[in-house]
Amino acid sequence: MHGKRSIPGLRADGSWDLPEHLNMAAQCLAQPAEALALIDMTGPARRDISYGELAAMTDGLARYLLARIQPGDRVGVLLSQSPWCAAAHLAVWKAGGISVPLFKLFKRDALASRAGDAGVRFVFTDAEGAELLGDLAEAVMVKSAGIDGVPVPFAETTPDTPAVLIYTSGTTGSPKGALHGHRVLTGHLPGVAISHDHLGQPGDVLWTPADWAWIGGLFDVLMPGLALGVPVVAARLDKFTPEACAELIAEARVRNIFFPPTALRMLKAAGQGLGGLRSVASGGEPLGAEMLAWGRRQLGVTINEFYGQTECNMVASSCAADFEPRPGCIGKAVPGHELAVIDAAGNPTDAEGDVAICRGSASMLLEYWNRPEETAAKFRGDWLVTGDRGIWEGDYLRFVGREDDVITSGGYRIGPAEIEDCLLTHPAVATVGVVGKPDALRTEIVKAYVVLKSGAEASEKELQDYVKDRLAHYSYPREVEFLDTLPMTVTGKVIRKELKARATGEAE
Repeated sequence: MHGKRSIPGLRADGSWDLPEHLNMAAQCLAQPAEALALIDMTGPARRDISYGELAAMTDGLARYLLARIQPGDRVGVLLSQSPWCAAAHLAVWKAGGISVPLFKLFKRDALASRAGDAGVRFVFTDAEGAELLGDLAEAVMVKSAGIDGVPVPFAETTPDTPAVLIYTSGTTGSPKGALHGHRVLTGHLPGVAISHDHLGQPGDVLWTPADWAWIGGLFDVLMPGLALGVPVVAARLDKFTPEACAELIAEARVRNIFFPPTALRMLKAAGQGLGGLRSVASGGEPLGAEMLAWGRRQLGVTINEFYGQTECNMVASSCAADFEPRPGCIGKAVPGHELAVIDAAGNPTDAEGDVAICRGSASMLLEYWNRPEETAAKFRGDWLVTGDRGIWEGDYLRFVGREDDVITSGGYRIGPAEIEDCLLTHPAVATVGVVGKPDALRTEIVKAYVVLKSGAEASEKELQDYVKDRLAHYSYPREVEFLDTLPMTVTGKVIRKELKARATGEAE
C-alpha cells in the first residue's frame, strides 16, 4: 500500500518500534540542538525556537517538578498554543509525571470536573489561566519556573508507563479521562506521516488551528512534528477567520496543515484559496466528494481524511501520494493498526457493523482513569469498539455514523450529559434533554429541550449564558426549545433518540 517507504514508528517488519525504555520527551527532543523546533507566531513578531532552547525550557520546568512530584502524579497544562505549552508537557513526561491537557475555553465547572477527577496537584499556566483556575489547583507560572540550563535526566519509563490523561466527552455522566502510556506518540507517527503524504519532506512546516489541549492538536500535530524534526507553528487565532488563516500560512510559510472540517467549510464559504501547501489532512467526519474537489481547486492539494478517537487515534487514513481517495470513505487502515468492522458477537463482518481496533495498537489507551467497568465495556473480546458504524468497500473503510449521542460541532466532540447536568442546576429548570441538530457549517449545533419548573421563568439567552459561564463557550446550546414534557423511559431517563428525531426533522 505504501510502497517501499519506511514508515515512522514501525520497524522494517511492520511491528511497532517500542524499545524497553521509552520516554516521549526524549522522542520529541532527539533532533540536533541547532535544528528548528517551533515557529512562535504568538507575539508581535515571528520567533524561531531551536530544539536546544526548547530542551532548556523543558529542563527548567522539569527541575521545578522533580522537587515537588512523585512518578505518576498528575500535572495540568492550561496553556494555548505556545512554546511554553510544548515545554510544559515535555517537562511532565521527563519528570515521570502524567500531563493533563486543559482548555482555555473551559469555564470553572468544566475545569473543576477534570482537575478534580484527575487529582491534579499543579497546573502549568499563565496569568489568564491562573484566573480561570482560581482555587481549583495550584497555578505554576511557566515563565517564572525558570530556565536554569542544567540538564535533567529523562525518567526511566516504559511504553506502558502512564504519561498523559486526555478527557473525552461521552454520552453519559461527566467526561472520562483516557489514560495513555509513553507509546501513544509512536502510535500516532505512522498515521500522521501518511495523512500528510509522508510528512518530513524538505521544507515541510506543520500547523493546525486546533488547540493543543485536544488530542488532535497535541498528538496529530505538535508532538509528531517535534519527533519527526518538522518545524511546528505555534499561533493563537483568537477567532478562526479565513483571512487570518491565510495571512498566518503566508507569514510562517506553512506547508502542511491539519484542518478540522468546520475550518475547511469556512474557507470554502469565503472562497478563500491558500497557496504554498503540500498537504492538508482532516479528521472528525467524512468530507464528501464536493469538499475533496474544492480542495484540489482552491488549495491545490488532495485533502487526506483520517480517523481515530481520543481512546485510540490515527488508525485509518487516506494518502493521496499512495492511492486515490474514495469520497465518503475514511481511507485504509494505517500500518501498525488492525481494524475491523465487527458484529454484536465480536466477529469481523463484511456487512455494516461496529468499527473496532484490535488490542496492540500503540495509540490505544491503557484504561479510563479510575473507571475499570467503563474500560471493560469499551472492549468486545480483543476489539476496542469505537462507537462508530462502518462498512468495508474492499480495503477502504466507509463511515456510516455515530452509534451514541455525542455531538460533533465545529470540530469539537461534545457530550450532552455535561450540558444537561449544568442546566439542571439552574433554579428554573425541571428537566432537560440535549441533542445535536444538523447544521450546514458546524455539522451539528447543540440544541436543548427544556421543561421549566411550575411557575418558573427563564429565557433562551439566560440559559445559554448560564452554560457559557460554567462549561465552555463552544458547548452552549445555540437553540433552546421549551416543552411541557420530555419523552422519558419508564425509569425516568430522557429518550434522546426521540429528541434527535425531532431536531433532525426541524432541520429538513
